[in-house]
Amino acid sequence: MPLNTTEINRLMDRFDSHDSVWLFGYGSLIFKADFPFIERRPASIQGWSRRFWQGSHDHRGTENAPGRVVTLVPDEGATCHGMAYLVTPEEFAHLDHREKNGYLRLATDIRFEDGSVHEGIVYIATHENAAYLGPASEQDIARQIATARGPSGPNSEYLLQLAQALRELGRDDEHVHAIERHLAELVQANVP
Repeated sequence: MPLNTTEINRLMDRFDSHDSVWLFGYGSLIFKADFPFIERRPASIQGWSRRFWQGSHDHRGTENAPGRVVTLVPDEGATCHGMAYLVTPEEFAHLDHREKNGYLRLATDIRFEDGSVHEGIVYIATHENAAYLGPASEQDIARQIATARGPSGPNSEYLLQLAQALRELGRDDEHVHAIERHLAELVQANVP
């Protein structure tokens, strides 16, 4: 059973006394903000790449047939683009639950398009968590995504919404868009 990280994340009290905190989203947080926020702005973080290397047993797959969702992996010189939300610290109770399948809060510098930088939080599932699936070819990842389904819906919906959200931000992500192309080929060939 994957590790529930909710309790571990509650121990991170670095921002508890702040009126508001920036949260960086790079996956479903870009297109599904199911929490109140004060402000929302395109942003990026440095030194990380987005990868479909995290298993989803609770949202886009099941324990027996996990889906794949994104996490961040260290990548010197890389920039990961996404969306930042200014939230009150109270929102982290909901976010900790949403990201409980292996994701841990990490303090990071968030860069905005106007050149400003603010310290904030990002959730990252490292290779040490029980739900981590690790690297695979983009074609194999697309095959797994094509068949996975969980309580939050089909895994393919997550991939397609993320790919579209990145396009709307004017950002190309080679990894995400390559998996999207492979998924389209599988659907066209009607091969799960």
